[in-house]
Amino acid sequence: MSIEEYLKQSLRESSVKSYLHIIKKYQKHDKNTPKYNYQKVMQYIEILRKEYKPTTVKVMLGSIKKYYDYLIETGKRKDNPTRAIRIRDAKENPIQLQDLFTEKELEKLLEPRKERYPFLTKRNKIIMSLLINQGLRLAEIESLKINDIDLEKAIIKIKETGITNARNLPLKAEQILLLYEFINQDRNKLKTFRNDQNALLLGKLGTPITKDDVDYLISTYQNQSKKRLTTTTIRQSVITNLLIKNNNLRIVQYFAGHKSPDTTEKYRETGLNALKIAIEKLHPIK
Repeated sequence: MSIEEYLKQSLRESSVKSYLHIIKKYQKHDKNTPKYNYQKVMQYIEILRKEYKPTTVKVMLGSIKKYYDYLIETGKRKDNPTRAIRIRDAKENPIQLQDLFTEKELEKLLEPRKERYPFLTKRNKIIMSLLINQGLRLAEIESLKINDIDLEKAIIKIKETGITNARNLPLKAEQILLLYEFINQDRNKLKTFRNDQNALLLGKLGTPITKDDVDYLISTYQNQSKKRLTTTTIRQSVITNLLIKNNNLRIVQYFAGHKSPDTTEKYRETGLNALKIAIEKLHPIK
């Protein structure tokens, strides 16, 4: 099995190309990379840190980790020297307290409304429900395939990305019916002669939805709130709300797909700060 075939088992096509590019660059650095130990890998990471931003290094490290997973899978190594490596200074989108939504505010976004294009009504409901109920990232929604939905088991399978882990998340009862009707009826109406790539969610032209499609949909809800409404602020709110309710950190980490518990911990600290601000607003201590 080639490394490309291995990557295709868990990654979407665009991610595979990115991973392969990074891995090939890593292999060109030194022909002995298959035998590298922790120290040798860290030396390479330090070289990368001089050239790239921490967030970029974090993505590149994710590709290198996959490279060693492949060597283990094919019997060429017994250990992964990168398993314990973490890029601590790589920060994703900073959490802004003023942009976080309460559960009630998020639920309001799921209320029925009149759509500009009626034939996209159920598709749009699905997108909003995946953002609010499963807290999915935009890239995860874009890459969903029909076979990622298991209606019998009531789960949705999320593939691994450079930032998040793969995971299976439960679907709510209302999502099951919505997805069933969309897959068997509405999606067929959207299909055209164009290649739909087996994508779950399609645009008006019958091709897989894009970032622009989702961003536009979110923008049509902005007039319902004074807070900044984006896929990122919705996801951050969902995760923070779970932690405020004292859900187990590891469970929330799995739900969000965070590769490191430190990332999830950041949300818990934000949640505590939000509670503190709310208390001080209601009961100012002077």
